[in-house]
Amino acid sequence: MILAGDVGGTKVHLALYGFSQGNLSHVRDEKFPAREFSGLEEIVRRFLTESGNPEVTACCFGVPGPVRGGRLKLTNLPWILDCDLLSTDLKIQHLFLINDLEANGYGIPELAGDQVYQLSAGDPSAVGNRGLVSAGTGLGEAILVWNGRQHIPMASEGGHGDFAARNDIEIELFQYLRRTLKGRVSLERVVSGLGLANIYAFLRDEKHMEEPAWLRERMQQEDPNAVIGEVGEEGSNELCAKTLDIFTSAYGAEAGNLALKSLAVSGMYLGGGIAPKILKKMKDGAFMTAFTDKGRLSDLLIHTPVHVILDSRCALMGAAAYAEGRAALLTGKSLRAASL
Repeated sequence: MILAGDVGGTKVHLALYGFSQGNLSHVRDEKFPAREFSGLEEIVRRFLTESGNPEVTACCFGVPGPVRGGRLKLTNLPWILDCDLLSTDLKIQHLFLINDLEANGYGIPELAGDQVYQLSAGDPSAVGNRGLVSAGTGLGEAILVWNGRQHIPMASEGGHGDFAARNDIEIELFQYLRRTLKGRVSLERVVSGLGLANIYAFLRDEKHMEEPAWLRERMQQEDPNAVIGEVGEEGSNELCAKTLDIFTSAYGAEAGNLALKSLAVSGMYLGGGIAPKILKKMKDGAFMTAFTDKGRLSDLLIHTPVHVILDSRCALMGAAAYAEGRAALLTGKSLRAASL
């Protein structure tokens, strides 16, 4: 059995996988509120106990941030994850930590057709690198390098690059954020869940767009980003609709930037939790207009396929695939191959 994990700042998503006919076979998964536990070990032990204590042959956790020497200090939790210590404490010999966007990247080949939405067909016959941009709580980016046989995910912290304003409204947004943040404005401050809230506040407080009482009440009582997405797609409020306009355009522009930097001729993939929830907005043209607006290189972007990842378990699938692959290299025994 393979244990896979997607570790976030607010929740930890764990899953067990086997293999059937060479494909990942989902056994069980569960989400845990991270702050209610002392550490990852406690969560894993509880999950495995509830799963009947299966024999785990390999394990991989996708984690938010750069893994150095098998260690990572989480920024949103008081946890330090150490590969060797986790392996010893959990008694799992083959245990790995990789960046969460790497895990997403390894998950893409495991996805079925109905788990991906094609935003733009581009040239599906092109062979080469791919790109991955995931807007969720934060903004993650990865390059999927084509080595002639498969795509190898290369993690990055590109989401923390500088936000580059492209038009008058974005220049005003940049100036507003530079004042409120008292300094540098990163991409993540605009293209993420945090970014949605920042754009909304800018339009309300700086541009004086009306926030009716019913909307203010919903924003206080519900998940603000979910409200912005729902109301903005409905078109029932100009403030939310304009927030989505700016957000999706900035998202498209940054996805296009990564496509240029990585020469992602084989496709751009949009992960994270936001795009699937505002799919109607993603399809209305604003995203693709910004994506392809690259001057003399626009034709390259027009021919780049663009896909939205719909399955929230993509990172888990990628972590499971990575764990099995690495363990197979180390032991000479492959669960995937044995299932054929």
